[in-house]
Amino acid sequence: MIYKFRAILDAEEDIFRDIAIESDNSLEDLHNALINAFGFDGTEVGAFYTCGADWSWHEEDGIPLFDTGDIPGEIKTMAEYRLDDLVHEQNTKLVYVYDLFSMWTFFLELAAIENDKQIGETYPALLFSHGELPAEALQSGFRGDLSEEDMFGEFEDDLDDEDYDMFDGDDSFEDMGFEENWN
Repeated sequence: MIYKFRAILDAEEDIFRDIAIESDNSLEDLHNALINAFGFDGTEVGAFYTCGADWSWHEEDGIPLFDTGDIPGEIKTMAEYRLDDLVHEQNTKLVYVYDLFSMWTFFLELAAIENDKQIGETYPALLFSHGELPAEALQSGFRGDLSEEDMFGEFEDDLDDEDYDMFDGDDSFEDMGFEENWN
């Protein structure tokens, strides 16, 4: 089967590429297709993230290009995942991040599934290209499902106003013995 993806760059302008790839190809094949389609030099690594219908994803659930675990083989890499293992009619979205320092972020959505290959076509194939890649990645702050509002939402320190009474009065720390105990 042939999967047709639309890869949209997280940017102010509309920048996207449509890519056709065989469903039994690996995530590494899709990674390479994206690098070629957007004109990157391929010297940086990337990672894929599975996500929900609302595009929420978790950075700790990334599928990296290389095994970065402490024990060899501990982390499955892009080469070990087939596209049809992760993407199908019920789960159609992925997030791809290229260059983990610049954070070029792409939203990939499965747009179509075709049963037959086009005669004479080699896959992966760039089907359509719109927009030019900017000089730098957008620093949107989008990092998975964390937002400023809920970043500390579950944090409770169990302190109340009485706990802060110890700071009332003299703010000098001379009586705490820091001078004589300092190394």
